[in-house]
Amino acid sequence: MEKPKFYRLVRPIISGLFRVLYRPTVIGVENIPKEGRVVLAGNHTSYLDCLLLISSTKRTIHFLAKNSLVKGPKKIIFQSMGIIPVDRSKKDPNALNTAISYLNREKVIGIFPEGTINHTEEVTMPFKFGAVKMSQETKAPLVPFVIKGKYRFFGKKVSIEFLEAISIQDDLEIENNRLRKIISQKLEG
Repeated sequence: MEKPKFYRLVRPIISGLFRVLYRPTVIGVENIPKEGRVVLAGNHTSYLDCLLLISSTKRTIHFLAKNSLVKGPKKIIFQSMGIIPVDRSKKDPNALNTAISYLNREKVIGIFPEGTINHTEEVTMPFKFGAVKMSQETKAPLVPFVIKGKYRFFGKKVSIEFLEAISIQDDLEIENNRLRKIISQKLEG
């Protein structure tokens, strides 16, 4: 499977514009393997978070995203970006199985385990199990990331830090709590 065509076309444009408009600080990109399967999982602060990740690495990221993005006129754009639609109204085994098949073909999956943008006062909302489940089933390294700050034009206020990869062991509840703790502690620090 090759890179989604539209992704290949717009990635350099997104990266260039994003760096000029938002001037993000990117830390720890060396923690993302240059090849092979990997799950990128972190906190969700804004609709712009996906663009921040796209502009932070040259690897093609297949994001798990709400299925409403592949309905109506925007369907063509988002499908050609290689997203994996998720029905958030229930557990969606199709999305999980699709993501696992991508990982088995040495692709990168991007996921926000909170499941939606965090508008609460909590540092992070409870994490869903998808990230740790995919990582465990495929033996893919899981690279946590932390997004801090606000997206401000020409403001250099937003940053993303990719942390050291972790490997997921047997107990998914323990591993999911560990992932959330790693990200929460970094956000608080």
